[in-house]
Amino acid sequence: MGKKATPEDGIYDASLLGKPKMLVLGLQHLFAMFGATVLVPVLTGLDIATTLFFAGIGTLLFHLLTKGKVPAFLGSSFAFIAGYTAIAPNGEASLLPYACFAVAVSGILYLILAALVKVFTVKRVMRFFPPIVTGPIIIAIGLCLSASAVNNCSGSWRSWVIAIVAIVIVIVFNMWGKGMSKIVPILLGVLGSYVFAMLLDGEARQNVVTTVSNAAWFGLPFHMEATIFGLFSGDVDYGLLVSACVTIVPLALATMVEHIGDICAISSTCKKNYLEDPGLHRSLLGDGLATMLASIFGAPANTTYGENTGVLALSRVYDPKVIRIAAGFAILLSFFPKFSALISAMPLGTIGGVSMILYGMISAVGVRNVVENKVNFESTRNVIIAALILVLSIGITYSSETGSILIGVVSLSGLAVASIVGIVLNAVLPGKDYIFGTDPKGDTAVNFKV
Repeated sequence: MGKKATPEDGIYDASLLGKPKMLVLGLQHLFAMFGATVLVPVLTGLDIATTLFFAGIGTLLFHLLTKGKVPAFLGSSFAFIAGYTAIAPNGEASLLPYACFAVAVSGILYLILAALVKVFTVKRVMRFFPPIVTGPIIIAIGLCLSASAVNNCSGSWRSWVIAIVAIVIVIVFNMWGKGMSKIVPILLGVLGSYVFAMLLDGEARQNVVTTVSNAAWFGLPFHMEATIFGLFSGDVDYGLLVSACVTIVPLALATMVEHIGDICAISSTCKKNYLEDPGLHRSLLGDGLATMLASIFGAPANTTYGENTGVLALSRVYDPKVIRIAAGFAILLSFFPKFSALISAMPLGTIGGVSMILYGMISAVGVRNVVENKVNFESTRNVIIAALILVLSIGITYSSETGSILIGVVSLSGLAVASIVGIVLNAVLPGKDYIFGTDPKGDTAVNFKV
């Protein structure tokens, strides 16, 4: 039997509340994940309907593999945005499947890490992925994306005004919001600046009307030509395929650390140790397979969502069934193209304003990861590792038109080179001192959500 709520405890069986309240709680979780989840396809050129569909499917798969015990929602990962833009800078439909293939390959790292955690325990495995590597990589991810945020606002003065409105709304609700409004500042920033743009710019308003009216009411949420199957049905540029893998796969290092931090945070919120039961190896397996499945069909990589952990803390209802209800709503929405069209017509000013904060916050999370884990910068090895990661990632990104270096037929992005160098240096230089689990605050310091 489930427990009833008390001041010290939460509700672990939402069916005690009745079906209407369960549906409302499911909608609340949908609302929490929605803004961030759809922002990733807007920024990368991936399909919005496909994104929603596989966020729902991926969440249900995760729950299946974790025995239905962990109340986590899997939405779009921000960390991989840099990878998509490195391969398809302008969201080119012909190039995105190459990036999706690489993201699917990165999901294999989750499976490998899950197996290592099962065999050696998380403390031993995480010594090879310390904050001195993950922190600077995360800082570099945000900085390498910064130019695209500014470029989205550079079309006209109206775009800058709309961007400022979006930024102000996000800041206000992030700092002074109460309840749900504090959990979903990105969504509120998008909605508020979108409405403002419609009032300010007649051309943007007409574009929205035209885009939505031309979209069908019902349709399938994915398209075969945008999938990996579609990629391999034609001529494949294997050099680009290898380049995409080398560029994108190292980014999984940051998302795997984020996953572990999120599971720690959910455990703390729900007062249950999900790292032990059902086990971190199961949650990593679920996240990795969900990412692989989504990428195969042209959706962004999945990741556990901090916003939904915030809803758990707010509602004090910890039953995973309400998360599965939210997943069902996401799947349902994916079959309505008019809804996706409304999102795809988002003004550039809105995208620019929100992404300025988003990309800046990604870098800030990297700083937080370093600070809260008390990384010792009096150590020469740590200074060298951080310095080379930052200089290589940013320097290569902005030193050429392609933002990469060519080695044979393989093109390596700055982030890829920096990640590889950082991981190798940490492995070979003496003085590794990071031990996972000694500082809960540091262990949960990686969370890319605004």
